[in-house]
Amino acid sequence: MKAAFVPILLFFCFQVHAQNTKPLLVGKTAGKLPYLKYGLGEDRLGGAKMGFVDTNVVMKVVDSSLDDYKVQLSAYHYAYLPKACFLKDSSVYLRPYYLSGSLKVFGDSAADYVSVNLNERLPYRSSQQINPSRIVVDIFGVTSNTNWITQLGTVKEIRNTWYEQVEDDVFRIIIELKHARHWGYSMAYDSAGNKLLIRIKRQPAIPDIHKLKIAIDAGHGGENLGASGVNHNILEKDYTLRIAKELEKLMKKNKVKSFMTRTKDTTLSMVERIEMLKQQNPDLLVSIHLNSSDMDTVRGTSTYYRYIGFRPLSQAILKRMLELGLKEFGNVGSFNFALSGPTDYPNCLVEVAFLSNPADEKKILDPRFQKNVATKIYLGIVDWLKQLK
Repeated sequence: MKAAFVPILLFFCFQVHAQNTKPLLVGKTAGKLPYLKYGLGEDRLGGAKMGFVDTNVVMKVVDSSLDDYKVQLSAYHYAYLPKACFLKDSSVYLRPYYLSGSLKVFGDSAADYVSVNLNERLPYRSSQQINPSRIVVDIFGVTSNTNWITQLGTVKEIRNTWYEQVEDDVFRIIIELKHARHWGYSMAYDSAGNKLLIRIKRQPAIPDIHKLKIAIDAGHGGENLGASGVNHNILEKDYTLRIAKELEKLMKKNKVKSFMTRTKDTTLSMVERIEMLKQQNPDLLVSIHLNSSDMDTVRGTSTYYRYIGFRPLSQAILKRMLELGLKEFGNVGSFNFALSGPTDYPNCLVEVAFLSNPADEKKILDPRFQKNVATKIYLGIVDWLKQLK
């Protein structure tokens, strides 16, 4: 009997030790669009991001690096928070445990929602799943005290909602969707308290491009020059805008509602673009860029997505882009680009061709090619919508 209790006792002691790591600092997330990273690795786009989190979310700092704090999310989960996204708050009281309350699933005239009551604003992450299509939300530091889930008939996109206690202090909400296609979702705490609200966009009743609002982002701009041409020294920021304007013209010609993040040579940060897009609430986003390589033999077109549920849009656009006679550079997933980060709407980044390749640069210089690129992007969106039928 005594031997049988040893591993249980050791496990219990380790749990207590892990949960009571002494913090260096306590505080909350702050600033515009705070986000968590998985680690301290870097590339030209920054470290791999876990996702955005709301402001005023409680954070327990256990270590510090040059630009980031290491934060403990739960007994066995850690992340890195940029120091610019943290505000020390000595009044924050770290409880020994946090509990979840009731869940509610409901809809209004615009969207479906899942809400969960908590003791405190705690960190979370989300992911998309396909076949079947689901949204999975992990809330860290939470033990279930959820004894019912109220589900109302006003929902139109949510098929099922349930929760799992995947770890002692990780509470998982699974939201199963009725349609195979992901149309976006957002998460935030309500202004009045500690209720986490997950807002799920519905698939349009009529999947027609004329019923949608398309956001068009011309990459770079102003002080952000982007890449430059190998022979003619043309700037990426200028030609992304030319292509974006051609796409905007095509949208207007076909009576499709569109929105441009910039219409001239303007310096815009990624945060400014994302905030602008949140205000506009588009149905989807296309961001236009021109690629570059250290080797002038590298050429071709490519499309990029971050979340698996948004991949079909990038595949449909790439298929059309290849009709321009460009070499395939690929369809790239888990892409750590800032405008690929929001989960609010399907989004696709298009790297039209390589400015560092003489043949590709020659194409990019041609106004007819610019118009053709816009046409192929437009047709790719139409193809993506036809797949729904």
